[in-house]
Amino acid sequence: MLPDHIESTIGSIAELHRRHNERASQHQRMINRVTAFAARPWIASILVVLVVGWIVGNEFAPHFGLIPVDPAPFSWLQLVSSLASLLIVVLVLGSQRHDDELSQHRELLSLELAILNEQKSAKIIHLLEEERRDNPLLNNRVDSEAELMAQSADPHVVLDALKEKAILNPGGAPPLSEGARD
Repeated sequence: MLPDHIESTIGSIAELHRRHNERASQHQRMINRVTAFAARPWIASILVVLVVGWIVGNEFAPHFGLIPVDPAPFSWLQLVSSLASLLIVVLVLGSQRHDDELSQHRELLSLELAILNEQKSAKIIHLLEEERRDNPLLNNRVDSEAELMAQSADPHVVLDALKEKAILNPGGAPPLSEGARD
């Protein structure tokens, strides 16, 4: 049995996934099901068998007195393969887009929690410093580092500093303007 706070966290994550899947359109759910089905390893085996069977059947048809449906260079096979590839690309991109939305929600949640934790840590440091100043049993000294850490960081200032140092825009691309950030 897991502790209550871990169960609660797992429940919150499951709820995030449930809501994300509920918001998906019926069309998106169908794309996800088809993509999940097509991604199974045995599907690749079936495709190989079909392609080899197509080629072998068309190559050996004249030996049995039959007319090949798609003689070499197998233009029908190429057309079907190209269309199937195009369809698979579109399905994968649609499925990936849906998954990216969930990833973006997770990133925003992680960022929000990190900022909240930073604010809580700053408040704890502030309260500890206040306790040290007010407690007659403790030496009252100036701790400039603790005073700096007691101040919450402004996320916009940190983001601007990262952009200025080219951490968030490698390759020398100019940082985003104020209007483009929002």
